[in-house]
Amino acid sequence: MSDRASHTHESATLLDPECVESLRRKLKYFFMSPCQKYSTRGRIPWKMMLQILKIVIITVQLVSFGLSNEMMVTFKEENLIAFKHFFLKNYKDSNKHYALYTKHEVHDHILYTIRRYLQLQNLTIGNQALEMIDGLATPLSLCQQLYRHARVVPSNETFEIDPHVETECVSVYPLSPITTDSLENSLNLTLDFQRLLAVNIYLKIKAINIQTVRHQELPDCYDFSINIMFDNRAHSGQIKISLSSGVQINVCKDWNISGSNSHFALIVVFDCLIICFCLLSLILCTRSVHTGFLLQTEYRRFMSSQHSKSVSWSERLEFINGWYILIIISDALTIAGSILKICIQSKELTSYDVCSILLGTATMLVWIGVMRYLSFFQKYYILILTLKAALPNVIRFSICAVMIYLSYCFCGWIVLGPHHENFRTFSRVAGCLFSMINGDEIYSTFTKLREYSTLVWLFSRLYVYSFIPVFTYMVLSVFIALITDTYETIRHYQKHGAPLSELQAFIADCRDPRNYDKNTTNEDEESSSFCCLCAPCVFCT
Repeated sequence: MSDRASHTHESATLLDPECVESLRRKLKYFFMSPCQKYSTRGRIPWKMMLQILKIVIITVQLVSFGLSNEMMVTFKEENLIAFKHFFLKNYKDSNKHYALYTKHEVHDHILYTIRRYLQLQNLTIGNQALEMIDGLATPLSLCQQLYRHARVVPSNETFEIDPHVETECVSVYPLSPITTDSLENSLNLTLDFQRLLAVNIYLKIKAINIQTVRHQELPDCYDFSINIMFDNRAHSGQIKISLSSGVQINVCKDWNISGSNSHFALIVVFDCLIICFCLLSLILCTRSVHTGFLLQTEYRRFMSSQHSKSVSWSERLEFINGWYILIIISDALTIAGSILKICIQSKELTSYDVCSILLGTATMLVWIGVMRYLSFFQKYYILILTLKAALPNVIRFSICAVMIYLSYCFCGWIVLGPHHENFRTFSRVAGCLFSMINGDEIYSTFTKLREYSTLVWLFSRLYVYSFIPVFTYMVLSVFIALITDTYETIRHYQKHGAPLSELQAFIADCRDPRNYDKNTTNEDEESSSFCCLCAPCVFCT
């Protein structure tokens, strides 16, 4: 009786060959290229056509925004140069180190900067003006950073110092014209150079970038927060002067532009069209990812129930199309960037940097994402196949190479930093050594190393001579060899065939991969496959 029941159970769990074939056809169709799907069922490759269209319109959008962003960056840079020439006495662009060396020069330059600020409205040729709050101009702030107490006598090699830093500030209001004598008397500027660490002059200036009007865009209003610093922290007899500017872009409070704004309306409509296309692409790709996940689940159940096997992670990942994930991220970034771009052009927001990052990254990803359709042509897809196959070995090799690279970076920063400008900071060291690997900074690195001492000079030669062979000849050659070896393996597989995975072997057994009935729907195959996976053979029939 038990043998009969066991035989009945065994026969019930057997699958009808037609049900297994239905699952194979379903998997075969899922992994087909758009052209194969079109020739099999006459299904138009909408996603492929949409991605190609997206490349064109998103690139046009990026170029349009890039030109606008370039005008903004150029305006900020040119204003910064203008401020240096306007507020710094005898400034020249060729001055690499702008510094003062006498007490008289320091006093004279500070007074010169203050006078220039008070006369800004009468002297400037640009659209700059003082910041006004409630009808009053924002004052100039002159702040000194001082040691609380310092008495230094180099002749006797003695000093007394209290290292606590105090800050003393005075404000200068541009109320009425001030002569040089009255400015010195009213300011009463006293500088104790033994205690002095720095003098900071803070200015607030407003400007309007009206050049965008010629390109059918609304101008922006700029707030420049200028800091002119007289740096005496080294107490070396040289006070370095630097001018830095923080910029805040705001929406102008009141504006009026004569003429039609049809160009602006067309740009907004174009951006809205891009949002619609990207939203449609996001929905289609999300649906494809979801379908792949469901099909993966069905295949795992089939292998578990009928063959008592678990599906490996590599085979599971074949159902999750990474290209679709890339396109989904690209669409999300494009939608966010387009919305932000519309807000910028309508002067609701001024986040140019955020918008440029979103649109730039989205455009890069959408161009890379279209390479998915080259995967159906092996000769064009060999680059991606090589990178994908070589990635594990490259990562393991890179970990070892990075450890050696960081050791050279730290060593160069500590030892050569005081003697070479390319080694002053850790980031500069990393950039200089990376350039040396590519052969760009070798000669300049040798020539700029100053001979402060014989020991440092010998160490610098040993440092550079050891780094170049290790990375240029050994590390770089091994890295190229890993890629080349993988490339040759891929070429061999293309000529003689690659080993099939269990999933690929299961699909390859499909008896009738091409003769699909074009009237057969996905729902028919899904219901048949579900019946085969979840019910005994008698229910399939």
